[in-house]
Amino acid sequence: MDDRLTVVIATRDRRVELLRTLERLTALPEAPAIIVVDNDSSDGTDAAVPAGFPRVRVIRLARNHGAAARTVGARAARTPYVAFSDDDSWWEPGALRRAVEVLEAHPRLGLIAARTLVGPERAEDPINAAMAAGPLPVEGDLPGPRVLGFLACASVVRREAFLEAGGFDRLLFFIGEERMLALELAGRGWDLCYVPDVVAVHEPSSSRPSTGWRRRAELRNSLLTVWMRRPAGVALGETARLAGAAVGDSDARAALAGALRRLPAALARRRPVPRHVEHAVRLVEGAG
Repeated sequence: MDDRLTVVIATRDRRVELLRTLERLTALPEAPAIIVVDNDSSDGTDAAVPAGFPRVRVIRLARNHGAAARTVGARAARTPYVAFSDDDSWWEPGALRRAVEVLEAHPRLGLIAARTLVGPERAEDPINAAMAAGPLPVEGDLPGPRVLGFLACASVVRREAFLEAGGFDRLLFFIGEERMLALELAGRGWDLCYVPDVVAVHEPSSSRPSTGWRRRAELRNSLLTVWMRRPAGVALGETARLAGAAVGDSDARAALAGALRRLPAALARRRPVPRHVEHAVRLVEGAG
């Protein structure tokens, strides 16, 4: 067993998919420690996991914490590195060993964004090409292109950096939580890189929130993230843009209402990123 890395999975009511993922993860040659954080499932997940996988630790939460359940798992881990999987994703053999090698060789690297293959056909996720061709300059001997975005289910973090940054923000709950963490890590001086020889597989569950729900959450959380970490002028401009879209778009209207309800909490967390990070954000936005 590799005692340097733990795989953390947050799950809710996807017992069948989770058990399939655990079959894959427990067969890895790295034999990592695995923690499942159960977001108050009602489908017997908390009993099924120890019955089938006795060496997997299960932490059952009394209520759904959303993406912040991953932070619970990372706090419980006792290894210097944590890889995140979803209940419908896993890691290719050798990927976690490579991730550990890269993190140990680069002490200021806080997060590895992995290459993601999707579905039974193992198609390239479009985010792979976007990260590979990102506009941020590579500094020093970093192991790949610098990024300010990633997929949570295909990321490996330095536990120290992740917890220093506060993990995944509870206010955002779910969808788009990666951007806030990326900004927080970068603002604290940690590097984030795309490393394509670290490979994750994602076979999306059929049990997913609707497209409309996901779009509303994405719009809401994007605006909240701007208010928490971007300059006031940018936040006001993004608010005006969403308000304009809300006139004829019911999803934008619901997202704006949700953001405004959470705005006092977001303002209490407000801490704009350093100037060099804001410059990097604008480079990424300009390239998009």
